[in-house]
Amino acid sequence: MEGLPDAAAFATKLKNTLIQYHSIEEDKWRVAKKTRGVTIWRKPSEEFNGYLFKAQGIIDGVVNDIMDHIRPGPCRLDWDSLMTSLDILENFEENCCVMRYTTAGQLWNIISPREFVDFSYTVDYNGGLLSCGISLDWSEKRAEFVRGYNHPCGWFCVPLKDNANQSLLTGYIQTDLRGMIPQSAVDTAMASTLINFYGDLQKAL
Repeated sequence: MEGLPDAAAFATKLKNTLIQYHSIEEDKWRVAKKTRGVTIWRKPSEEFNGYLFKAQGIIDGVVNDIMDHIRPGPCRLDWDSLMTSLDILENFEENCCVMRYTTAGQLWNIISPREFVDFSYTVDYNGGLLSCGISLDWSEKRAEFVRGYNHPCGWFCVPLKDNANQSLLTGYIQTDLRGMIPQSAVDTAMASTLINFYGDLQKAL
């Protein structure tokens, strides 16, 4: 498989990286944006010269339903306003796949449409699920898109202890959009995009 030596080992390493992010102390994060029910934090990324964003909010819904909407599959395109196409390029066992997806332009098209090729892995975590991903250096490129790159990212979804019909959804995102964009514009867009993600997801459920 192109650019991916061993899917199982790759998936385990990715999962462990996300669990490490999930245990970063609270005082290392700075609030980037807050609305009723959703908070976005950020800290400098150790992967590139942008930020690692953390998003957290409570979603009305059970874990499996929520994760079916987030992980690669037909559900995602129905509600995610940023995503314009999604194709599974390769499937592996154990909830692993390689997907190619494209995103719409943002910030009045200051950020032009992007294409990503990501390895995705979904696994049980603490009575809930973790869906994580990382971009691959896939050689086949399409001229009409700038190829973006997702450093390790993912979503933890666990049921609330006192209400099984609600779930705590926590995301870690560090996207290098590449191309000629000031990083400050990317950071502004990212916090707003994550807030909208929760709103769109809740409506879809």
